[in-house]
Amino acid sequence: MNRKSFLLRSYQNLRTLSSVACFLVTLAFATQLYAAECVPAAGWASVDASGAHPLAAPELYARLARRQIILLGEEHDNAEHHRWQLQTLTALHALHPNMVLAFEMFPRRVQPVLDRWVAGELSEADFLAAADWKRVWNFDPQLYLPIFHFARMNRVPMAAANVDAELVRDVNAKGYDGVPPDKRADITRPAAPSAAYLAYLLAVYAQHESRGPGKPDSNDPAFRRFVDSQQLWDRALAQGIADSLSRHNGALVIGIMGVGHVASGFGVRHQLQDLGLTNVASLLPWEHTANCRRLVAGYADAVFGVPPVVSAAAAQRPRLGVQIEAVPGGVRILQVVSASVAEVAGLRAGDIVTEAAGAPVAQIGDLIETVQRQAFGTWLPLKVKRGNELFEIVTKFPRSP
Repeated sequence: MNRKSFLLRSYQNLRTLSSVACFLVTLAFATQLYAAECVPAAGWASVDASGAHPLAAPELYARLARRQIILLGEEHDNAEHHRWQLQTLTALHALHPNMVLAFEMFPRRVQPVLDRWVAGELSEADFLAAADWKRVWNFDPQLYLPIFHFARMNRVPMAAANVDAELVRDVNAKGYDGVPPDKRADITRPAAPSAAYLAYLLAVYAQHESRGPGKPDSNDPAFRRFVDSQQLWDRALAQGIADSLSRHNGALVIGIMGVGHVASGFGVRHQLQDLGLTNVASLLPWEHTANCRRLVAGYADAVFGVPPVVSAAAAQRPRLGVQIEAVPGGVRILQVVSASVAEVAGLRAGDIVTEAAGAPVAQIGDLIETVQRQAFGTWLPLKVKRGNELFEIVTKFPRSP
């Protein structure tokens, strides 16, 4: 997920707000030759003010092993990114076996489940169920299980670094100060955002918020609450990493999270610095044919060239085009993506889906699994409650991805 996609997803459902166009705006056209040369496929490159420079893996790993914290970014549904993460973890573990993996994917309340998994007490199915995976994350667990098994086989502690999505939504609705202190999950006030971060968030907010003519004002209370929710998310991950560092003396803590929390240092790294933690490195995957003029000082300490493809599984799944939350009696639509299957069918924000393909929808996973079982070119009937009215809407999926 590129930086823009991450922020849009996070704004739409305020759970994974996780996830991302590379954070900086594309500056100019670059040829494929130039792009391919600056970040080699299956190779590392360092990033500084003069651009990207190929870097030998042993040299990089030796440097990284001396850090306290390493942030590994990802597009959540890109299998290449997860393969790169696992390779990087394996190399670093050989140099620094005292390691902790801190995950965006798990809220802190499931920490006992992670401990039991690493101890070998749970099967895959029991682990995912006890960790509430379908409700809190929803991405294909097969993308993550190799990393989870790496942690278990090597007895590497796994840390649940996130908070529940409900808190992020509350802050988006009320602002940080509008949420009572006892409801903030001990998340302290985030460090103020940089001007560059505010400018980017304002551009995203303007693009995806229906506001009519004119540009949104950076002092708009709704926009400021939007910023508060993003910063709270970054702060939560930073505090989760800091807690892991304090609990595991001398450990190398590796944060696994969406690219948007890592790119350009405006997210988690900025909050870590406010917490007094500066021995940090940021690593990101990079489509090796992408426009490398976007690689500027501060984007990341190093990037790794990956093929410009997403996971085959993700590409072959129909998408309804909605963001949803569980409510009594079904799942409520929070946002309908423009030009999506859902919008064409007539679904609206606020609708509550009670049935899909004739089966009750009691939780988020019910609707997601039903949609993913559909083939392209098929129709999916949904029973929808809108206000006091209950009726059926038939969604029609395109003939191809």
